[in-house]
Amino acid sequence: MSLRLRGLLPRLLLLRRRCSPLRRRGRLRGWPPPLVSAIPSRAFGSSSLSARACALSGLSGMAAGSPPQQRCVVEVREGVELTEKEERIFRRLLDVVHHFGLGTQLRVAGGWVRDKLLGKDSTDIDIALDNMTGQNFCEKVNEYSELLGEEQKGIGVIQCNPDQSKHLETARMLIFDIWIDFVNLRSEKYAENSRIPTVEIGTAKEDAFRRDLTINSLFFNINTNSVEDLTGRGIEHLKKGLIVTPLPAKATFLDDPLRVLRAIRFAARFNFTLTEDLKDAASDEKVKSELGSKISKERIGHEVDLMMSDKHPVNAMCYIRDLGLFYVVFAFPEKLDSPVPDKCDRLCVSHIEVAWNLAHSIGCSVFSGGSDSKSQDEHRRLCLYSALFTPVRNIVYLDKKSKKIPVANYIIRDSLKLKASDADTVVNVHAASEKFAELIDLLESNENLTTVKEKLDDEYLEIPTDSVKRVLAGLILREIKDFWRVALFISTLTYPEVSSGSDSLSQPDELHQRKEKYTRAERSITELELDGVWKMKPLLDGKAIMGIMQVKGGPLIGKWQQRLLKWQLAYPKGTTDECIEWMKQSQSKRQKV
Repeated sequence: MSLRLRGLLPRLLLLRRRCSPLRRRGRLRGWPPPLVSAIPSRAFGSSSLSARACALSGLSGMAAGSPPQQRCVVEVREGVELTEKEERIFRRLLDVVHHFGLGTQLRVAGGWVRDKLLGKDSTDIDIALDNMTGQNFCEKVNEYSELLGEEQKGIGVIQCNPDQSKHLETARMLIFDIWIDFVNLRSEKYAENSRIPTVEIGTAKEDAFRRDLTINSLFFNINTNSVEDLTGRGIEHLKKGLIVTPLPAKATFLDDPLRVLRAIRFAARFNFTLTEDLKDAASDEKVKSELGSKISKERIGHEVDLMMSDKHPVNAMCYIRDLGLFYVVFAFPEKLDSPVPDKCDRLCVSHIEVAWNLAHSIGCSVFSGGSDSKSQDEHRRLCLYSALFTPVRNIVYLDKKSKKIPVANYIIRDSLKLKASDADTVVNVHAASEKFAELIDLLESNENLTTVKEKLDDEYLEIPTDSVKRVLAGLILREIKDFWRVALFISTLTYPEVSSGSDSLSQPDELHQRKEKYTRAERSITELELDGVWKMKPLLDGKAIMGIMQVKGGPLIGKWQQRLLKWQLAYPKGTTDECIEWMKQSQSKRQKV
């Protein structure tokens, strides 16, 4: 390209932008965003933790154990209102189409359109192309960027995998600091006796009918700056708060069984209603079998994790239970050391339901172990997993080496394929919560001090009676670290045990008693100055202990390190010299004996 033409191009682009349909038409105003939830819509969300009132109002609808079926009419905007960043992105894409004469219709598909019509912000922009693949279009975007003297961006390509119901190749690239997915419109044709379709570039209408839900089948046509409802029912179902598939539900779910969980997730998120034919299809044995065998554990775990991190996780778990999907989603290992409790699915959901109500009652302190909103959200998420799997916390299975492993560990790591650290945290929370049960009684009375003191004492160390509570609590907190409030919460939730029906715990009096139990224990631990005790460094390291005890290592050093920890907890203001003197005196007394 000549220097003269290169200099002229930016001016031509500026003229085109001034005349683009996005600029010409202006933006359409919509109605206020909907209020569709019986529960505060940002309950436990990171942006509302500090300001949210810790009241029980709005929670009574959760007590029955199933998602409510009557919904308010949802207020939907008449059109899409673009942000400045979105306008800039869409102009750039149109410039690429016009410059190369591609003739491509650019459509934003699915969730972004839905959320925009509901008055919600969204950065999840998926572009559907009508005449080329996503990778080819991304290459044109980079070619155009080069003409403007801009840096080219990397293109990520996610290949299709029909065996896992991933039928489309997706290309992804960064445009003006926003990740955009590009995929071609599709049509599907099924051969006889085959569940894997032949996927070809199709029309927008064909693509809309192949999507999971009508509310997700809407398009925003960038070329015409308009919303397209090609199923004819997407906006209607959005206004009525209905979860419906564009094609018959059973066929839709058999095409991609993960859509069952997506339907549940969106029903829970927006407090929408699953239609009866959709629920019948989701409960179909063939659909459940295909969900368990055809869909990867990673994709199932990702959907479940989105539910747990969303606004109404209890609604989602109730749907999973009521549709008979619990043991498909949360698959148990084969070689169990003890039988699974009767109606375990109902028991698990009862626990997370009570936990949700109790946490609402207590307030933000349950998740305040983290210093930032991301940490608080993580505490909330793992607290809910801990509550859900509390009924199986004492059940183990035998792995390939005949080692006993907690069932909760298997479900999180193998059935959901979540992070190993998530499984470890939940197992540690369960273990610590049982220790907290003893601690709660100890903090509220002095009846068990003598018994506990005998357990903590040994031949070298006698704990002062007035330090017994601090030492025991400190040992527990050092094991669970900043998740100690979650462990204490689970202990409060399960001590005494939650009944399978959970009706008694849904009563305000019972809920209030457990809230008070948690609050008193949390206050006692804070007053003992133990919040952050896991950061306490030992006064002496292993080498120093070997020098004082005049030994060359071995298991004795580990025992003295544990004694040293107890001594520091009992004497929080003790100095290194005082600690050394105690060790020498203890050793001397032992030698005399």
